[in-house]
Amino acid sequence: MRLDKYLKVSRLIKRRTVANEITSQGKIFINNKSAKPSTTVKEGDQLKLEYQNKTVIVEIIKVPTGNVSIQESKDLYKLIQEINKTTIEQ
Repeated sequence: MRLDKYLKVSRLIKRRTVANEITSQGKIFINNKSAKPSTTVKEGDQLKLEYQNKTVIVEIIKVPTGNVSIQESKDLYKLIQEINKTTIEQ
């Protein structure tokens, strides 16, 4: 499955167009390598997403063949780490 579609189906990112834009900007990594929207994801891959002042690292547990329900989407990945970045105004 394409990376941009996986991000949408797993609901890590709400819309596929947004997933495509963020990936094109080089803010998504698969196994510590910058990824393109068309990159194929597989089970066991580690995704690092840098967006909206936070970094999220997840491991892909399952790659679905089509769309899934909201309840099932949480079973597609395992959260490894989430880092919130705060900006300090001076």
